[in-house]
Amino acid sequence: MIKKIILQATLAICVFFGLWFLLSKIDWLTTLNVKETTKKTEEKLGDIFWDVFKNKDVEVQDSTVKAIVDSLTIRICESNNIKREKLKVHILENNEVNAFALPDGHLVVFTGLIRKADNHQELCGVLAHEIAHIELNHIMKKLIKEAGVSVLISITTGETGGQVIKETAGMLSSSAYDRALEKEADLKAVDYLLNAAIDPQHFAEFLFKMAQNDSSTSDYLTWLSTHPHAEDRAAYLSDYNQNNPKNFTPVIKENTWQKLKTSLED
Repeated sequence: MIKKIILQATLAICVFFGLWFLLSKIDWLTTLNVKETTKKTEEKLGDIFWDVFKNKDVEVQDSTVKAIVDSLTIRICESNNIKREKLKVHILENNEVNAFALPDGHLVVFTGLIRKADNHQELCGVLAHEIAHIELNHIMKKLIKEAGVSVLISITTGETGGQVIKETAGMLSSSAYDRALEKEADLKAVDYLLNAAIDPQHFAEFLFKMAQNDSSTSDYLTWLSTHPHAEDRAAYLSDYNQNNPKNFTPVIKENTWQKLKTSLED
């Protein structure tokens, strides 16, 4: 009888620790993401957050600007088996140097960032980085971690006020991702650029340029707040890219790039 009790107790302990071990291996963030934030919820969040930004700034409707930025996006997507149609690229008239991703494939680029880019490859680097955030599902992971599933669901059901919506949307445009997620998006962006035959070194140089302008140019502050450690990131991007082939081809001609810049000056 005692042996039977001891055996049952031992078995119960083994089951307990076995279950504990299995549960500890579950990525609860991903599990909750799949279970609680369905595609429909993400679509609603994307539309709601996009409304916040488009009601604040004017969306650029210039066909030349949209076509040129779209050609850069298409090159990245087609070279990496990413469906272009699932991305919703918006260009907003705003002098801040910023670009960010929202749920459901919304990618927002401020004209201030395009104006600060020295060439189209730098802009491609930023686009690739934000597309990486979208493809790696970083946006929803960040929202779930920082706002919580209940808040996100209440936003989609209309149970929260406008201020909460603005603050949650602002989190995506003005606060940093975890450093690990940022690096993951950086390296994925390099892979995207290499597959598209675009030199990633320009992206590294853009980050380095921002780091150098950190203390003297207030225009850079928004991008730096969402993409910290720019100088360190430029260094590891250069190292990551060091041994890759150098067969790069421009996406657009220099006069097309200048046409884009001129269009934004009008």
